[in-house]
Amino acid sequence: MNDDWLLMGDIPDRAARLWKDNLALLFKGDRWTHREFAADVEKVAKGLIALGVERGDHVAVWMTNRPEWLHLMYAIPRVGGCIVPLNTRYRTDDVAYTVVQSESKFLIALDRSGPINYGEMLIEAREEIDKGGSLETIVMLGEQIENSVSWDTMLDDGDVVNTKKMEERTSQVNVEDRMILAYTSGTTGHPKGVTHCHKPVRNTYERAMLLGHNSNDVHLSYLPLFHAYGFSEVAMMVALTGASQVLFDVFDPDEVLDAVESERGTVLHGFDSHWADLIRAQTERARDVSSLRVGTLPAGMKSTIPTARLAQDIFCPTTSGFGMSETWAFVASSHLSDSLEQRIEASGYPMYGIEFQVRHLDSGEVLETNEPGALYVKGYTVMTGYWGKPEATAEVLDSDGWLNTGDVALIRPDGHVVFVGRHKDMLKVGGENVSPAEVEGYLLEVDGVEEIAVVGYPDERLVEVPVAFVVSSTDLLAEDLIERCRGKIASFKIPRHVIFVKEMPVTPSGKIRKIELREWALDQIN
Repeated sequence: MNDDWLLMGDIPDRAARLWKDNLALLFKGDRWTHREFAADVEKVAKGLIALGVERGDHVAVWMTNRPEWLHLMYAIPRVGGCIVPLNTRYRTDDVAYTVVQSESKFLIALDRSGPINYGEMLIEAREEIDKGGSLETIVMLGEQIENSVSWDTMLDDGDVVNTKKMEERTSQVNVEDRMILAYTSGTTGHPKGVTHCHKPVRNTYERAMLLGHNSNDVHLSYLPLFHAYGFSEVAMMVALTGASQVLFDVFDPDEVLDAVESERGTVLHGFDSHWADLIRAQTERARDVSSLRVGTLPAGMKSTIPTARLAQDIFCPTTSGFGMSETWAFVASSHLSDSLEQRIEASGYPMYGIEFQVRHLDSGEVLETNEPGALYVKGYTVMTGYWGKPEATAEVLDSDGWLNTGDVALIRPDGHVVFVGRHKDMLKVGGENVSPAEVEGYLLEVDGVEEIAVVGYPDERLVEVPVAFVVSSTDLLAEDLIERCRGKIASFKIPRHVIFVKEMPVTPSGKIRKIELREWALDQIN
């Protein structure tokens, strides 16, 4: 029984029934109403059935943001399948690993995007994929590779699937069925496949109500759809509320702001890195952004506060939140009625049905308010586990349903959670714990510092010391930053080295890849 749970595959038909001819999607000049969008999802779903997708099958999707991705995110679970979104920055070894590890029977891929040729990479990875023994069919959107099915052929074959057969298939789908197998960003080691059923759909819908998202909204959709943030907080949010989205295949802040002006956009989304780019683009060439109503900006760390504060003045109020692949995108959220301080210096409060605990990093004792420690989350949105990795699952998910997020956080007296940093990011300098986020936030106040990331560097005497990577808009010197710290913060927190870079290495979701910065530090510091 699904009771009152809304299933992922039912969302487009619901939108078509409630908002019919309202605009649902704009992509490169083409427009879809909610009715037209739902019809396309139906056509893709029938094509999947004709292709041989059965209930419980894993279907990998490897393509940049485009309408077909949106169609698949609903069509695959509609026929009882499980979508496996693949990172568009994967290359041959990455895609081979995830397709094999996920036991995907079907892979649907774009032929190329700009200079990136996904088809060629699939040809190179094919031998390794075939060794896995699970993949049966590759569907290519665009130019074909050997032994693949074309996207158009799949759709044409679906024409023989009648409405009765379609209804029989959808009626078998249960809320407990696997809906998505989302691979972690992979900033350390091999990514792990996080499994979720259809239940988190309710969490996204409840947040839509909390934030006042509605059919009058126009969301700017540039976050990668393979990431939980773009999947849940933008694409799914639009369909759940009858809003429209302007979809971008890549994030270009100038294009986004031009669209805000021309399409009267109302909602922006993104990490502080996205907002920093948008702020720079608006400062260089001002657009009319008066239509903007609200934005989402996961904040709360000292390093995010300056950007979050600027966003309020230049664009619109933002709400903060906390989430991760293992918990769902925003299991904590602030509200527009919260104070400015709460919205930019904290990460929201737990959504309905979600519980947080902060435990001592060593003893595991549950801590009182305002005491930082390991953040644990429990609730119906928490993953069912890592696919094919029972030992890794047991390491983070206990028998009572508490998930060790791997994050360090504190819960304030007002109930808001403050994200301090990743447990593994915490530095141990001569026996003292150092939060990189604290140092980053402090140095972001220096004029000319655009972006900063602090990582650890091995030290014979102190075990490790802080190293700061900086993107600067002026002719800053390392000594300028170090001098800013002297006498102001504890000596063990002061970066021993400052390395200036043109840009930070980031994951497709916009998170700085600190593992890569650590490697850079090892290469550049003698």
